[in-house]
Amino acid sequence: MLLQTLFPSLPTQLAETILYVVAGLGIVLITYGIFLERERRQDIVIMLGALCLLDYAIYIHNTVFIVAMACITVSSFIELVEILIGIHKHTEVDLKNYKDLK
Repeated sequence: MLLQTLFPSLPTQLAETILYVVAGLGIVLITYGIFLERERRQDIVIMLGALCLLDYAIYIHNTVFIVAMACITVSSFIELVEILIGIHKHTEVDLKNYKDLK
């Protein structure tokens, strides 16, 4: 009875349950990625979280959610590639401003 009040419609199929777990993992990964300091790790974690939520968005057929998660995935991937090939750099002014924030 307790689970019926918390979750009025529990998933009945294994695939649906796995999809909900993947969506939950995506939420956790994006939240964790925001707190990471190293940009490379941050981009990887956010990209994986957005991919998890993109799967869920496709499942529920929500166009706005699909576009949003696809944009976050692509932008994180582009920034990761820029870091890996050396295009994405910070200037001395950026580093000084960052240190002054502390």
